[in-house]
Order: sequence, then structure tokens, then C-alpha cells
Amino acid sequence: MARLGAYSKNFKNQILQLSPALALITTALLVSTPVPAKDDAHHVSHAADSKNTEAHGGSPSRPGSGMQLEDVFSLSYASSPVAADDTVFYLRHSMDQMKDRRRANLWMVDVNTGQQQPLSTGAQSISSPAVSPSGDRIAYVAKDDAGSQIFVQYLSSGRVAQLTRGDQGPRDLSWSPDGKNLAFSRRVTVAPATMGKLPPAPKGAEWAPPPIVVDRMVYRNDGAGVRPRAFYQLFVIDADGGAARQLTSGDYDHNGRIGWSSDSSALFFSANRSSDRELDVLNSDLYRLDLSDGGLTALTNRAGPDRFSDMSPDGTQIAYVGFNDAGLSFQRNHLYVMDSDGSNVRELATDLDRSVYGARWSKDGQRVLFLYDDQGDTILASVDLTEGVSKLQSGLGGMSLGRPYSGASFAVLSDDRYVFTAGGSSRPADLVIGKRGATTEKRLTSLNDNWLQGRQLGIVEELWVESSAGGEKIQAWVVYPPDFDPSKSYPLILEIHGGPHTNYGGRFAAEVQLYAAAGYVVVYANPRGSTSYGERFANLIHHNYPSQDYDDLMTVVDEVSSEPYIDSQRLFVTGGSGGGVLTAWIVGKTQRFSAAVVAKPVINWASFVLTADNSPYFSRYWFADMPWEDYESYWKRSPLSLVGAVETPTMLLTGEADLRTPIPESEQYYQALRLRGVDTAMVRIPGASHSIAKRPTQLMAKVAAILAWFERYDEGASS
Repeated sequence: MARLGAYSKNFKNQILQLSPALALITTALLVSTPVPAKDDAHHVSHAADSKNTEAHGGSPSRPGSGMQLEDVFSLSYASSPVAADDTVFYLRHSMDQMKDRRRANLWMVDVNTGQQQPLSTGAQSISSPAVSPSGDRIAYVAKDDAGSQIFVQYLSSGRVAQLTRGDQGPRDLSWSPDGKNLAFSRRVTVAPATMGKLPPAPKGAEWAPPPIVVDRMVYRNDGAGVRPRAFYQLFVIDADGGAARQLTSGDYDHNGRIGWSSDSSALFFSANRSSDRELDVLNSDLYRLDLSDGGLTALTNRAGPDRFSDMSPDGTQIAYVGFNDAGLSFQRNHLYVMDSDGSNVRELATDLDRSVYGARWSKDGQRVLFLYDDQGDTILASVDLTEGVSKLQSGLGGMSLGRPYSGASFAVLSDDRYVFTAGGSSRPADLVIGKRGATTEKRLTSLNDNWLQGRQLGIVEELWVESSAGGEKIQAWVVYPPDFDPSKSYPLILEIHGGPHTNYGGRFAAEVQLYAAAGYVVVYANPRGSTSYGERFANLIHHNYPSQDYDDLMTVVDEVSSEPYIDSQRLFVTGGSGGGVLTAWIVGKTQRFSAAVVAKPVINWASFVLTADNSPYFSRYWFADMPWEDYESYWKRSPLSLVGAVETPTMLLTGEADLRTPIPESEQYYQALRLRGVDTAMVRIPGASHSIAKRPTQLMAKVAAILAWFERYDEGASS
């Protein structure tokens, strides 16, 4: 087609102009193997267009070109709102083109006038905003080249005080009700393990570094590397400055949300302090810690996680989430309330077959607000202490820029109001304010309007199919090229989500929009195993992944490729993490795709379980036995077992610092494909973890490489 052909001609020049790192990756791909001969309204209605799935999205983008790679640097989104009276503080995320980093600055907005003011600016990385009970100060963590520290800004004067200076970054900030103190967590280092004792080095000698002794079950984490010899402990510091006081100790991690008693004399939190915590990784309990004497009281005690969410406004009740651990690969969070002494536990929202997160009390203490995902949408809901669930808002999200994953945040205001992050298929997250019982909401930010005016994004439509395997109802979305013409013929990309227990939805996704702008129709789906459809649907792949999720995806492809505007001879497939697993599984099962890109996959379940950063979790919840006890179960679910049937040109793409699905998974599949003579290439993203597109140019490099590989094998593309 002309559009795709024009993109192809200018592709390499466009890449070379963007960044040296991106050019290096893409140029290496292009020569690695031989080429075969062949809107924005001020008020938004509750109603959503079921075809466009544009929740809270405002008016469509004005006509212009589709999204381009360099547009990644133009994206912004809002997150982490906190509120004081009629003022909302939030993080405004943007891209630093010179440093190739995501940045977050702190802003405030008056909900009545809409007036915006920055509280920080420039090359900042702000996190954990927490407003004081009186609303006169806001605390936050700011990261610079020297590390992360706590700052307090006085709102009347704008002056800022730095409270900490240390080598370990604080997190989980929480104000005491009297406004005098801040609680937080940070790592405290312990002495490194040793094995033997070396004699002292002579003065001036240049000896090799000493050995590193590993004696912990989980000794490294994806995105962070080798874990320091340290544990998260709780601290309290005077809000006017001074030395921080450590409150907890021991070889346990105490981190997550922190609550205070109403008289500011005690803290509430959750932690895994079990004797078998290295293997029993999901277990945690709620604790009360008295500041006067350090006394620690366990408030829960069951097999499974209990995670602190929020204290009621009067300090008498605790909202928390958790479940009884049944060893399933997916287990939903239930919502509970207890008295602050641990008594009178009761479950709320008992009829809701969805996982609850982000629970917060209303200002009057009469109900709990929370988030849950339902059929690819994120819902804000509330539950009275004696009645059922009330749905407040849909269409939350927009905080995952690369792929259309869920993720949202909200804050509670007085008078039954709330502010939340709302996205849509054509925009990342903005802040919107709503009110219980109202029929309209008011948008507080429009962060991407200027950029959107110059771009025409692909329209997103919802689709439901009945799977060929068991008749399961499968939800999917189709994204059309910006200048879509149903009388023409288009290639199709199937893009598969990871997890596997996650969900896609009708949300903005830069990667998907870039594929559409390159002339592809894109389809993505939530096959069995995905969240937001209940525990039964998610656990259809328990100890059985991959399985009939393959059939779900093929049914979706059959449905879309049967349309007259799809060239069924020009089908492509890609996916990352769990999506990489399924992409490799697909090419081992069928030759109907012209090319595939397997991103950050698991190829051999036995090697993955024994090398991934969270081996205790994967081995315990994803398999019935250890690899040496039942190797056959691991092998028959491994894409490597099907490599003998692969004929599809298949590229591998993984971050070199990935510790979740380590790069040897990609390497062994690459070597196997080469040994078989299958057209293949391996693209390694230097410095990238499992979040392969965390930096802007890494996202661009990923998309550029995938499009280049598909272009190479698209025999039907116009020249």
C-alpha cells in the first residue's frame, strides 16, 4: 500500500536522525540476516462510545499525520493525586529528550477555578507526594544525581526544606494526624556475607575485588540488579527537620502504605515477618507499632497476604485487602475492614468477582472507595459498610504509555467528591473530578491537547468473539490506520499482552498507535488467563499455560482477517513477556504468519524458573512440582519444545539487563532457530530491564525494530 511503502522508504533515515543508540540497534537489525528475494470538552458525559471505547477522551484528534517515533518525547500524563480541601496535588510526567528519561514534576490545581501551578520544575523526578493534614505543606521525595531525599514545601511561602540526606532513598511518606511527624520506609544495610578471610593487602597493592557471597533466595531484582544487603525499615522524622528515628529492625522488609492512629502514637503497616518468608513470598500480615516503646502487635494471622490500605478518618477502622492463599496462579484481592485493634473483621463487596486495589475511606468514614478492572476497563467504585457496591466511574487509566495496560490512581475529597486519572484510546491520563451521584465530571488537565492537534490517531474499536476452544467469550480491540479506507487492503498485526494475569483495554498505547501509523491494522485481545473477567476465567490457565489461550487468539485473528480490508496473506504477530511466550508458541503451532517478533520471552520453563529474579513465586504458583520432580510438565509447556516445527521468520528482542525473563531465554531460542535454518535475528537493548521500553528511545527502538522486521517479510507491501 502507498502509505506503508512511503513509511518504508523513509524509515532508515528517520531512525538515523533520532538517536545514535536507536540507529545502532536498528542498523544492526537491518544487516543481521539476508533479506529474502521476495477533543477536549470541559464537562464529560458518563456515556461512552462502545465502538470507539473513548472513555473520558474528549473530542477526536484533529486531522494530521499518524503518530511518529519522535512523538514519544511529546507524551505527558498525570498520576498520584492527593487532595487538601479544594486543591489537588499531582505528578505531571513528561519526557526529557536530552537525557532520554521520564521526568515527574509536582503540580497543584484548584478544582474550582482550574488554575494550575507548578511546585517543582525542570529535570526532576518527584514521587510519593503527601499533603499535611492541615493542607499547609506537602512532602515528597525528589531524586537527583546524589540520590532520593525527603523535602517539605510550605505552600504559603513556597519555601522548601530538605529533611533527609542519605544513601538509601525513602518512600511511602505518611503524615501524622497532628502534622508534627512524617513516617517513611527506607533500606538499612547490614554487613555483607563473607566466605573465608583473606590476608591484608600490602600498601599500594592492586588486588582484585573480594568475592561476592550469595546466600539469599532472592538476591537480585529486575530493574535494580543485585539486591543490596539491606532491608526496608520504618522511620519517623520531625516535619520541621532533624534526625530520623528507626522504628523497626530485623531481616524483614517493612514497606508499603503506612497509617497512623488518630492520636499520632502508633503506626499501622503490613510486612512478611514469617520464618519462611524467603519461600512463602506472598504471605504478609498487618501490624500495629507503638512509637513510645516500639511494641509490635500482629493484627492478622493467616496463610496469605494482608496488605494495609487506609485508616478511617477517625482512626477507629482499617481498610485492607488480601486473600486466603490457595496456591493458584491467580488469586483476587478481597476487601476487608477491621477495628484498629484487629477485632470485628468483615469482608466488603462479597459479590464482586474482581480483584480490588487502592482502597481509600470517604471523608465521612461511611464508605470505602476502591478500584477494580472489569472487561478491560478500570472502574472506581464505593461500598457502604452495610450495603453493596456502587459504581462511580469507568474509563480510568492512561498511565501505561507503551501498551494498553490497566493502571490508575485517585484521591478522595470532601462532599463526596473524588479526583481520578482518566485516559482513553486517544490520550494518556488526565485528571478528572467527579462526585457521587452526579452525571458529569470536570476535566482538570489536558496535558496532550497541543500535541494531539497535529496528529490523527488510529480509531480503536471493541470486538467480542466466541473462542473455538470451549466457546469462551473473548474481548478484543481493533486499531485502524489513521487514514483507514475499508475499500483498500491492509496487513494485520496481532499484539499480545504479558502477565499472563493482566489485561489490555481501550486505552492509549504509543506502540499500538505507531504500528497503526505505519499502515497496519492492529488487533489485541484478552485471552483466557487475563484479569478483569473473574477468577474462573483467569485460572483457566492454572498449571496450564500456554494452552487454549492460543485458540482464543487464533479465533480473534480468524474474525478480523476475514474482513475484506485485511490481506490474509500479510499477517504478523508480536508480544512481550507472556506475550513473547505466546508468540513463540504460535509460530510453533502454525505457519500462517509472515513474520513474528518474540519479545522478552520464556522459552524453557525449567531454565526460567531457576534463573528468574523471583524463582520462589514462579515455581510455587505456576507449577505443581519442581523442575527436577516433573520435568515433562515444564517441557511440554515450553515453546522450545515446538522449535522443530517453526518455519516463520522470527526475531528475538530482549533487554540485556532483564532479570525477569533473563536474556538466556532469548539466546537459546535464537540459537535453536539458527541451527534449524530459520530466518532470525536477535535485538538486544543495552541496559534495558524487563521494562524494555522504560526510557523513551528504548520504546522507539523496540517499535522501530519490530516494524523493520515485519517490513522485511511483507511481500505484499507496495514499493
